[in-house]
Amino acid sequence: MGSVPNVTRADAQAILRNPLAFIAARWTPDPRTVRRAALAALVMAVVIVVTGGAVRLTGSGLGCPTWPKCTDDSLVSTREMGLHGVIEFGNRLLTYVLCAAVGWAIIAARSQKPYRRSLTRLGWAQFWIVMGNAVLGGIVVLVGLNPYTVAAHFLLSSALIAVATVMWQRVREGDGEPRPLVGAAVRQLVWFLVVASVLVIAVGTVVTGSGPHAGDSSEVARMPLDSAMVSKVHAVLAWIVATLTFALWFVLKAVDAPQRPLHRTRELFLIILAQGVIGYVQYFTDLPEVLVGAHMLGSCVMWIWVVRVLLSLRERPEGVADLPGPADAATETKLTTA
Repeated sequence: MGSVPNVTRADAQAILRNPLAFIAARWTPDPRTVRRAALAALVMAVVIVVTGGAVRLTGSGLGCPTWPKCTDDSLVSTREMGLHGVIEFGNRLLTYVLCAAVGWAIIAARSQKPYRRSLTRLGWAQFWIVMGNAVLGGIVVLVGLNPYTVAAHFLLSSALIAVATVMWQRVREGDGEPRPLVGAAVRQLVWFLVVASVLVIAVGTVVTGSGPHAGDSSEVARMPLDSAMVSKVHAVLAWIVATLTFALWFVLKAVDAPQRPLHRTRELFLIILAQGVIGYVQYFTDLPEVLVGAHMLGSCVMWIWVVRVLLSLRERPEGVADLPGPADAATETKLTTA
């Protein structure tokens, strides 16, 4: 084993003043490491959604009845709280794993040479969304799983997935000006697809908020809506998304578009078909928990691919490298000491 380098007083002061700059000055990650860090953050963003769904579907939403502690007297779940307490507290612990994944992505992006300010900002955007959603998750518990706060919790998680997907894509691109690969009419069609997908996800939270899986065995308020009617609206929107996706694939073939947007669109269409099958089966089998969980996972995957389709419509060549200046250092110091 090699000797451990001495840390001088100046090094210690530099670490306290700006730990990210200190690490970046002494470590240059391999490009694959940066890509893996970005992918890890994206995977954990999906995992936290799926495990959050498991909390609700097992009736463990109030397994820890308060926040930030699990109970008034204990930071962690106790034996008396049973399996529901373990499930809810386990999901809370996964938030720390998510934070670690996002932190790794931030450090890897900041340490990459040449420095790319855009990647670092995407990493910090994920961090603040995670922090905001953690607080919102605590509010969800404190208000007794109010369905509107639960819906907001899921939508903010979807925003996190979108930002994580963008960062994952951007680590494989340059920083030059984006160059469109298709015409304006095709790009407009894709934006219609994005808007329709957002509506599907949003209405899906209303289906959940008015449906039978309240998240706890106690009396939990539900949205005062006809769940069957909302489910039909959700299905109609899903068919619109499927139709727009098929139309996009047809148009891309007609204009002889590059292979990347064609492949992403075809993959999205297959994902939507699988998601539709799961959705109809769960509806006609009275919403079994396993299928509802699979549908939540499918929603995350579908949303990732919608973002990937949008990003595939342009390419970004290598651009001029950013040089971190005093303003960047001050910003990092403020963020890392917050």
